[in-house]
Amino acid sequence: MLHIENLQFRWPGQQDLQIDIAEFSVGKGEKVFLKGASGSGKSTLLSLISGINAAQSGQLNIMGTDVTALRNAERDAFRADHLGYIFQQFNLLPYLSVLDNVTLPCRFSGHRAKQVSDTVEVEAKRLLLGLALPEDCLDKPVTSLSIGQQQRVAAARALIGKPALVLADEPTSALDYDSRNTFVSLLMKECEKAGAALLFVSHDHSLESHFDRSVALSEINAASVVGVEAA
Repeated sequence: MLHIENLQFRWPGQQDLQIDIAEFSVGKGEKVFLKGASGSGKSTLLSLISGINAAQSGQLNIMGTDVTALRNAERDAFRADHLGYIFQQFNLLPYLSVLDNVTLPCRFSGHRAKQVSDTVEVEAKRLLLGLALPEDCLDKPVTSLSIGQQQRVAAARALIGKPALVLADEPTSALDYDSRNTFVSLLMKECEKAGAALLFVSHDHSLESHFDRSVALSEINAASVVGVEAA
């Protein structure tokens, strides 16, 4: 599903590499917990995998496509078709309803829309209810929801249209212990239904037991990361 070889990246104006990974893989349907302290490069790595940023060298293959060889517009299209992203700050659109936020990826990607067996709206509702969001929230402005509810909306948006790979960037950082575990269990269940691989990055080691495999970023990233990581 995902295979990285000799991937290197540095932020503009920086002399030191932020990412220097000789090899790293995630298998089809595998659920991997990537742990590391704040500023260790976790979000930077996800930005490279998703194609939001481009590496200076190396290969980053997703489903047989080398994302590093694509132009900007091609990376954007590939991300829209094949990747689901749960951002740390959720990045929901405040002027849209809960349901409209979740269906948004299918408006940008015909491939994702075709992956839905029913209508996009019906699938959005199924995902939201499967992630334990109350039905009376679906037509509300997303800004009226609690942090925990917004988190579920962000997860449903990432999962709609059965993406091959879901990236989750510290999505539980604002939740208490019980809520974190409940959310991760629900996320796992929906990833399995979608047949999606999951790369979940966090500094919260208490969540590791939910995953097929746990990897420390410090073990695979030879770069000397200095300062605060860019989100």
